[in-house]
Amino acid sequence: MSPTIGVLALQGDVREHLSALERLGADTLAVRRPSELEACDAIVLPGGESTTMIKLARIFDVLDPLAERVRAGMPAFGTCAGMILLADRLRDGAPGQTTIGGLDVTVRRNAFGRQVDSFEGPVTVRGLDRPVHGVFIRAPWVEQAGPDVEVLASVGVTGPRPDEVGDRIVAVRQGPLMATSFHPEVGDDDRVHGLFVDLVRQQ
Repeated sequence: MSPTIGVLALQGDVREHLSALERLGADTLAVRRPSELEACDAIVLPGGESTTMIKLARIFDVLDPLAERVRAGMPAFGTCAGMILLADRLRDGAPGQTTIGGLDVTVRRNAFGRQVDSFEGPVTVRGLDRPVHGVFIRAPWVEQAGPDVEVLASVGVTGPRPDEVGDRIVAVRQGPLMATSFHPEVGDDDRVHGLFVDLVRQQ
């Protein structure tokens, strides 16, 4: 039986995530309300604007049920803003910004810079046989990962300050949770989504 994987459909590349998951054989569902969330075995939190996504999730009464499901062990995959939503700790967040949590990581919001600093490039992801094409749009990065967090990918960074130079974590996994700084739904390479679908099927 195929798992039902929802995509939080409040903002971002919802259709692209749904298409990738369907190509991998998962049943999919666009999630805006608690009843739709209840029908899912797992959830994808897409990119977008993290503060707006939290506000919309509250408006649609899905924020608390989503946080409860994640705490209870539901597999979740966050991309870009979705990584921010899954982080336990946040730096450079908007005043009063909250997260769903679950990943024992500290994430810096808009770490790579503004929209004009967006970039693309190859990313070597643990478990995949060749690099994926990473699209980074106002992307976060992981500044600190707890002992139970598996680092799946890092990229080299150069910046005007010495503390900006070095490798930055851009993909992680912890138990049933997974997150990337970049947008794997862009293009037709479904291998990163495949890692998540495999993770869901193993639960």
